Order: sequence, then structure tokens, then C-alpha cells
Amino acid sequence: MKALDELTFDNRFARLGDAFSTHVLPEPLDEPRLVVASNAAMALLDLDPAVADTPVFAELFSGHKLWAEAEPRAMVYSGHQFGGYSPQLGDGRGLLLGEVYNAAGEHWDLHLKGAGMTPYSRMGDGRAVLRSSIREFLASEALHALGIPSSRALCVIGSSTPVWREKQERGAMVLRLAPSHVRFGHFEYFYYTKKPEQQAELAEHVLNLHYPECREQPEPYLAMFREIVERNAEMIAKWQAYGFCHGVMNTDNMSILGITFDFGPFAFLDDFDAHFICNHSDHEGRYSFSNQVPIGQWNLSALAQALTPFISVDALKEALGLYLPLYQAHYLDLMRRRLGLTTAEDDDQKLVERLLKLMQNSGVDYTLFFRRLGDESAALAVAKLRDDFVDLAGFDAWAELYTARVARDGDDTEEQRRGRMHAVNPLYILRNYLAQNAIAAAESGDYSEVRRLHEVLSKPFEEQAGMEQYAQRPPDWGKHLEISCSS
Repeated sequence: MKALDELTFDNRFARLGDAFSTHVLPEPLDEPRLVVASNAAMALLDLDPAVADTPVFAELFSGHKLWAEAEPRAMVYSGHQFGGYSPQLGDGRGLLLGEVYNAAGEHWDLHLKGAGMTPYSRMGDGRAVLRSSIREFLASEALHALGIPSSRALCVIGSSTPVWREKQERGAMVLRLAPSHVRFGHFEYFYYTKKPEQQAELAEHVLNLHYPECREQPEPYLAMFREIVERNAEMIAKWQAYGFCHGVMNTDNMSILGITFDFGPFAFLDDFDAHFICNHSDHEGRYSFSNQVPIGQWNLSALAQALTPFISVDALKEALGLYLPLYQAHYLDLMRRRLGLTTAEDDDQKLVERLLKLMQNSGVDYTLFFRRLGDESAALAVAKLRDDFVDLAGFDAWAELYTARVARDGDDTEEQRRGRMHAVNPLYILRNYLAQNAIAAAESGDYSEVRRLHEVLSKPFEEQAGMEQYAQRPPDWGKHLEISCSS
């Protein structure tokens, strides 16, 4: 394990030069203090977890100190926001401190969010508040633990620095990790500003560093785009299967690696609602839960347009045509596993759709239903879950189909079935009210609840002694929290 001064930097994106990013130093926070750190994320950098409790840790990730090898850069990009094109966005409150490579040869961006103003702050203060930093930290690590591709979060550093949003709050920084912070919007920026040389340089950078296997294909750029399509189809299938709502699927928030990225007004479903809108600023419901699938395709189409200098339109259209079939295959495979099924039958899609419609009409808790479905035999489980439904006749008809389907599926033991289902159906998810409770405590100076919640969510499939309160349906107030982009 390494100490903080033993990290090895290789700042590949910074070497692209000033056309791609601007050198900016972070603005230090006053009286920095550690709120929470992820041992699992520190392991990606080969860091000893004990370093999180040292003063230099808080100083490094609050802007007071820098490694000599770090090259803090604010990246420039554009993007489509709620369907409209914004010609210049960029890192308005984030800085790419540099790239660190570990003993396994993996490169990880160190990206500090809330680091102060940059040339791309667009009238903003460049700061992040404690609540938004905690939410991003918890979501990044919780999604990873669920098996959903995501950027990671190393730590949150709190402070006494005042920041004004709807009211005065305290500034914070979150240090996030990803193999790359290149977004769809990077390609859009150079395409729409008509800078073909820089766009080609960016494409080569992404291809060589993140999709090197595509170099072996006859058309490397097309192969790369196909891989991006497949990764996004799989990521969004996992969002839908686990009830995750991103909230702001603008193209500048879409990673070129197909990982969940830029957490704002996200939420996990409590009661199942296909039309759920988690961002209270999304008045038209563009980024509602059910719309995430078509918006994923829309965003890939926007990226495809930016790649037309390298790939023929016909080839791009053909690759885009893979998205929905790939999504549906990934989603149905996940839902089969969540239902405890190991084989495939033609009517499985209808079985899932009928269940979700019944859940929608009865306000059934999405996470707990699937967890309890695996607690006992199929017949006993559906008998106990029956009372959660309003349409009893409809549920009985579904339950009959389901138990018959389970009987045809295989002859594994009840214990084997329970093990399989509990391995894919979490007991603990990041419910908004749990995050809010942790944030309220942290804002009063008590970080213990943030740390406890992080620990619980790091093992979402394992029943943890004494943690029953984290596996409950939310109170009524917890279902009606308004979450905005500043959250």
C-alpha cells in the first residue's frame, strides 16, 4: 500500500494542450475536514486507508496542497441540455488534477469537484455544497456495489466556507475517480466549432487509451462507436432493472466510457412508478424514469452526428440500430435473474411487464418486492406479497403464471434459489430519505451517519445485523423530497 506522496502521475489528457483544457489552480476551502472516505476507492490508487485520517489528506483534497506532478486542468466541452444545444460548457466547478496509475497498470483520473471558478463557470461560483457532495459520493459507491458501471468517489472534504444557494450553506469538495472524464460533449464541442484537427486528436486519444482493441478492426472508429453503443445499452438496462433515475441525461453528462456520470438530482425508485421524475426542474418529464431508454438513444445519435467526419452516416445508423435490441436483451436477462429464473422463455417479457403494471397501480415498493420474492419458495413468497396489491385478482393471475414458470425453470433447491435471488436483489439501496438524514446530520457536524450509510450500501445484497432501519419503506415525507441540480 502507498502513502499519498507515493502516487505516480501520468497526465495524458493534460498533454493534449490548451485547446482541450485550461490550467487552473483549485481555490482552497476554509478549515477543511474529512467527512467520509471510501476504502474501496482508495484501493484503486493502492492507497493505505489509514492516510484518510491524516491532516495532509484533507489538505490535498480541499485545494490547500498539490502534488508536484499534478497538472490541474478545467476541461472544455459543449452539449445538448434538455434537448437544446449549448455551444460551450466545460468544467465550471471541477478540475482534473491529473492521472494516477496503479500497480495493476490502470490509469485513474483524479477529478476534484467544487474546486472554485474556472473560465467555464458561466456566472457560477465554482463551488459545491456539502449536500450535493455527499449525494455524489454515496451514489457513486452505491451504484458500483450494485454492479452498475459508475465513476467512483474517493472522499468528501467539508469546510467552513460559506456558499450561497437557496440559502447559505457550507462548501465541500468531492474527489471522484474514472478512467476518463471525456464526455459526448467533448466531441460535440470540436465538431460544432469546426476544429477538425483537434477533433481528430481527441478521437485518437480516446481510441488509443480507452478502446485499443478497436484498433484491430477494419474501421477502428466505427468499432469504437459500436462499443460505446453497447456499453450505454447495458448501463441503462441496469438503471432500469434496479430503478435508478439519473435526472439530467444531457449529452455533457454522458461518459464516453458508458459509465454513470455527473450525479445531480438522481433518485432510486421507492414505489414503482414508470413515469417518475426525480428532478423538480424537469417540468416536461424529459428525463423521467421510462424516458431514460429513448433518451439514451437520442444522446448516442447526438454523438453519432459529431462523429460523421470519421464514420459514414449509413454505418452510424446501423450501429445505432443495435442499441434497442442490446438494451432489451440486457434488461430482460437482468429481470429474469431478479425473478429467480435461469432459463429463457418467449413469454418472459410479458411476465415482467404484467408485474410492473400491477406494481405501478398499487404503489408497491420496487426494491423490497424483489428481495422478499426470493425469501421463500415461489408459492409462499407470492402468498405473503399478495396483500401489497390493490388488484388482487390481477396479482393472483400473475402469481399463478409465475409459480408455474418457476416450476418449469429447474429443480434447484429452495436454498439455492434464495442464494441466487439474494445475490441480485439488494436489501439496501440509496433511498433519498436515507441520504437526506445523513446530510442533515453532516450539516450539523456529525459525519457518523454518512459513514454508516456508506458502509451499509457497500454490501447491498448482504443482510447486515443491526441495520434493519436501512431496509424499510420510506416514511411519507421521504417519498416527496424535491431534488434539484444543485442537490
